[in-house]
Amino acid sequence: MSDSYDYDSLNINMLREPILIKLIEVLDKTNSKGWRKLGEFVSNDRRFRVSEEEMEMCSLKVLELDGSPARSLLRLIGDRGCVVRDLVEFLKAMGHTEALHCIKPPGIKIIIQPQSLAVISGHTARLTCHAVGNPIVQYQWFKAKEEVPKGNSPDLVFSPVQVRDAGYYICRVNLGGSFQFSHWAQLEVLVVGATYGLTSHSLEGKLKVVIQPQAQRLLVGETLELECGAVGRPIPQYQWYRNGVPLKHATRRKCTIPYVTTEHQGKYRCEVISNNERTWTRETDIRIGTPVLVLHSHFCPEKPFATDKVALLIGNLSYQSHPQLKAPMVDVYDLTNLLRQLNFKVVSLLDLTESEMRNAVDEFLLLLHKGVYGLLYYAGHGYENYGNSFMVPVDAPNPYRSANCLCVQSILKLMQEKETGLNVFLLDMCRKRNIHDDTTPNVVLRVTANIVFGYATCQDAEAFELNSSGFTNGVFINFLKKRLLEDEKITVLLDRVAEDMGQFDPTKGKQALEIRSSLSERRALTDPILSSGCSDENQARNLQWAKAHELPESMCLDFDCGVLIKMGFAAEFSNVLVIYTSIVKKSDDMSSCQAYVTNFTPELDIDPKEMNKETPEETGSYLLSKSLPQHCLYTRLSSLQKLREQLVFTVCLQGKFVAMEDLVEWTTEVNIGKPLIAKLDLHRTVRRNSCLQTCGMPHSPSHSPCHSPGADHLHQQYQNTYLGVYDTPQSVAGACSNPPFCEDTSFYHHYHCTDDPPFLDSPSRVNVPIETTDDIIELQESFINSLQLHDQYNTFTNM
Repeated sequence: MSDSYDYDSLNINMLREPILIKLIEVLDKTNSKGWRKLGEFVSNDRRFRVSEEEMEMCSLKVLELDGSPARSLLRLIGDRGCVVRDLVEFLKAMGHTEALHCIKPPGIKIIIQPQSLAVISGHTARLTCHAVGNPIVQYQWFKAKEEVPKGNSPDLVFSPVQVRDAGYYICRVNLGGSFQFSHWAQLEVLVVGATYGLTSHSLEGKLKVVIQPQAQRLLVGETLELECGAVGRPIPQYQWYRNGVPLKHATRRKCTIPYVTTEHQGKYRCEVISNNERTWTRETDIRIGTPVLVLHSHFCPEKPFATDKVALLIGNLSYQSHPQLKAPMVDVYDLTNLLRQLNFKVVSLLDLTESEMRNAVDEFLLLLHKGVYGLLYYAGHGYENYGNSFMVPVDAPNPYRSANCLCVQSILKLMQEKETGLNVFLLDMCRKRNIHDDTTPNVVLRVTANIVFGYATCQDAEAFELNSSGFTNGVFINFLKKRLLEDEKITVLLDRVAEDMGQFDPTKGKQALEIRSSLSERRALTDPILSSGCSDENQARNLQWAKAHELPESMCLDFDCGVLIKMGFAAEFSNVLVIYTSIVKKSDDMSSCQAYVTNFTPELDIDPKEMNKETPEETGSYLLSKSLPQHCLYTRLSSLQKLREQLVFTVCLQGKFVAMEDLVEWTTEVNIGKPLIAKLDLHRTVRRNSCLQTCGMPHSPSHSPCHSPGADHLHQQYQNTYLGVYDTPQSVAGACSNPPFCEDTSFYHHYHCTDDPPFLDSPSRVNVPIETTDDIIELQESFINSLQLHDQYNTFTNM
């Protein structure tokens, strides 16, 4: 089809000569809208900018026989890539109607462009192109370069549509000697085994998954082929996920991995998007290798393996009685995505109270059994007394004591009872001594060669977060995330992180990673998972855990007035849900309408001023903004763990009709059950067998002893841990025991750790945009010198 080009994208040097002659005649006229004026508008666009010397050369064309300054100017900007669409915009800006008529005669105007469409084979498909013109326009449809027989009407109908009809279509609209092409439209035809009563009418224009991915069990080296399919208009787009993390270059209906390894094992599903609609396929389980391996005494795998991998990530930042933090939210988010790539079952939680933290740990422990790799990451305020680390909940009083906090070594003791294969603790918190707490924990640990502690800072020192205009990682995670996916023994990996941190000038002499380990085998976070045949009880717990991370299904709300509202959901964390709504259909007799969500339970403590915002950032959701659909209203629901009942709220629609001035309102109630982590009821009373009972300490601050143990007792506490200390190049003796104050207070702010430290007032809510910090090591010296550091976790204040 020689003339089937897209006219608007045609280079102006390729315009037909009759059109060029008419255009040049108009532009060569010496008036206020001539070629010189066009040159001024073109010079404002850096793509085609014309210099004064080049304009002078164009003007000299008048001295040549049949010379034309306008032709010279058009040829010049055409050589620089100017197309008809660009020239039209320049002429519109000039208000040059006569020149516009030369390029695009007003006779043809396409008012309905054909839309790409995905349909089921055997149903009816329709592509529509509608144009107006005087006197009458004519149509001709093309499939690629071939004319479609009898395709000379505005509607191209396939009834029934067949697989051979799939392809790309375009319509040519003719009016006299001129013509114009429509946009290209793709017709995708899906072959579905059984449609279960679905008809063309029931699926018209609606996004619906009709082909679901299937679970597979493969051996290493085989090819994984996943397929899904959805119908909708416009044609749906796809993004495949594994363990909640998007796969690179997996944006088609079919996802193929030619040579699978154990690292490809996991939960797969696909996100399907069409216009403002969004839905998901079912999650399917892909097993690589033997799905159930019964271990015998003579079985000796080539490398260590896990029977499962489970991670609990807690980030506390919105403290009630202590300084607010920023970094834990970004740190937990980034670490979640990385661990999911390593096939960890991850739960990520923000801002937990003491009881919620204890119950979250209990749920974490329920998933541990023999051979499981368990990982606990905590970012927030904390302290260390007598070799025991304490995590501070957001509701801890001021000052706090051990009875108000969670003892990490107590959690380790419970993990050891599960006979886990590897216990990893990544503690991104301060390790200064709490002068208000003289309680001596009595935690006796077993001798096991599978424990690794990665402390963000060395003993009796602070951990820091970077103070910038937006959200950034803390120092520890900023370096850890660059190495976490490496296939190395976990202690080797952490040692390399320590070396990287040691090269970071802003924290030299103030913060150094410390590693404590009793690990005797080469165990790595990348080790494969080989199930040992879990009991029915463990399988039930795994199922419950999976359900606690399922998103509510997207839904369409059809109001009596003819308005259709699409509502979707996204998880930012295991206890943070984002609701987004958009109006996908409006009644013709309505002049305007808007929809919003309201009437949420007071348990969630949602500020109405931060609901139904036009951007996710306005709601406080900075980490999901790039993956959420545009042109919606967004509402962020945090602290889902506080939900005691199913989540019920109201969707309100307000609209005006053309014939009425009054605002009309419709409402409907929506029940999405208990979303995400709310299913686990972390709000409940702490159970009797929780980690609270393992600390061997009073439950009331008034029971704290008034004396401090001596050096002998301190030595005994370290002996009970059975942990050796990795002395990394940065964790030399005394490197961080007394971090010096920086003389430049604009660079570094330090909290005094005395009996009467100052209290730092912080805003109750962080409301700044997120920034990426992947290249922080390569910061220019000028930026480093102006960088501020906040003591992230030392918050002892006046009693």
